[in-house]
Amino acid sequence: MVERDVDYVLRTVEERDIRFIRLWFTDVLGFLKSFAITPVELEAAFDEGMGFDGSAIEGFARARESDMLARPDPSTFQILPWRPDARGVARMFCDIMTPEGEPFAGDPRAVLRRTVARAREMGFSFYLGPELEYFYFKDSAGTEGLDAGGYFDLTPLDMASDLRKRTVLYLEQMGISVESVHHEVAPSQHEIVLRDDEALTMADNVMTARLAVKEVAHEAGIYATFMPKPIQGAWGSGMHTHMALYEGDTNAFADPEDELGLSKVGKAFIAGILQHAGEMTPVLNQWVNSYKRLVPGYEAPVYVCWARRNRSALLRIPGTDRRDDVRVEARSPDPACNPYLAFAVLLGAGLHGVAENATLPPEATEDIHSMTPAERRAAQIESLPEDLFEAVNAMERSDLVREILGEHVFQYVIRNKRAEWAAYRAYVSPWEIERSLPIL
Repeated sequence: MVERDVDYVLRTVEERDIRFIRLWFTDVLGFLKSFAITPVELEAAFDEGMGFDGSAIEGFARARESDMLARPDPSTFQILPWRPDARGVARMFCDIMTPEGEPFAGDPRAVLRRTVARAREMGFSFYLGPELEYFYFKDSAGTEGLDAGGYFDLTPLDMASDLRKRTVLYLEQMGISVESVHHEVAPSQHEIVLRDDEALTMADNVMTARLAVKEVAHEAGIYATFMPKPIQGAWGSGMHTHMALYEGDTNAFADPEDELGLSKVGKAFIAGILQHAGEMTPVLNQWVNSYKRLVPGYEAPVYVCWARRNRSALLRIPGTDRRDDVRVEARSPDPACNPYLAFAVLLGAGLHGVAENATLPPEATEDIHSMTPAERRAAQIESLPEDLFEAVNAMERSDLVREILGEHVFQYVIRNKRAEWAAYRAYVSPWEIERSLPIL
């Protein structure tokens, strides 16, 4: 904790008449949690942390270990622009600590901190730029959209363009840079692209952006959702994530002399993610509904391979022609993941590839979806898990994912996702009633 950051927060709270400070953190599933303190409690919060009952939070402590401390990170202090200016409200993200002052093993932010620290030990910093897709609906009870638009469409009466504009303004007021916003492929589907930032900051930014999108929608009397596949027969929502390792100011993925424009580090990083793609899928795609998006025909990745321009590949490598802006774009994550855990497993798998000097398989230059199963087998192109059950089985066998997440988070994810799958298996869906009741 930097003393000047603490001083800045204390001074700003007094000068701007901030009356409440919300302390934010996430549970293991990525749901944002918050409680508010008054300015008089701030110094104690910085020095000692604020106590709360961890046993009430998904994936946190058991009842006998329930006492937890939320210690605010002063570098994340921002005033909430969707609250009134007078008697304002601010927020800070927190690190969750045990009563002994140790980082709590169930804190997703701590998981990402650990993985970033490993990258730093190897001489790298890790930057990401996610593309968040989402839908606007009339309300949360159904999927009636606001428009019939398509990719990059703009109409004079497009209500969503004003919503996107307000969202960007809110984020910019909170110090979050937005690269672009636009209408996506499906009706009433939209995308916001966050400008690259360091991994922990970006995970905080994703959490803030998701809330800002929902706050703006709520102000307009509508509903925004990051559900991966809310509409049957339409494109799902992904969170394509651009990644790069840097050594100082140098892009560690770039090699202008290489035929592919990729350095040895870049090739090994890509290979590491490909090697562990299946086993980390329950973190990148953690819901039963996530696998309704990961099907052929909707530009979502299904096959484990890489390419420079082929958008049917799991990993796309844009920027190789520019030589100094090489990125790895992971196309499988969806916007309903926990970004702290998602970024941690992507980084951890890539670093494992670098440490092991993993061999990059051949580039997939053809449309993988048009290949026959035999052709894919011959090219050694495997498929991602087809459903949550298959994905969790793969994750449970993974020593690497266990190491990245830590035993506490790893075991909780396994238990929670198995329970979700069991509930899904027992559910009699409208599809079954529609198809079977009239004939059986």
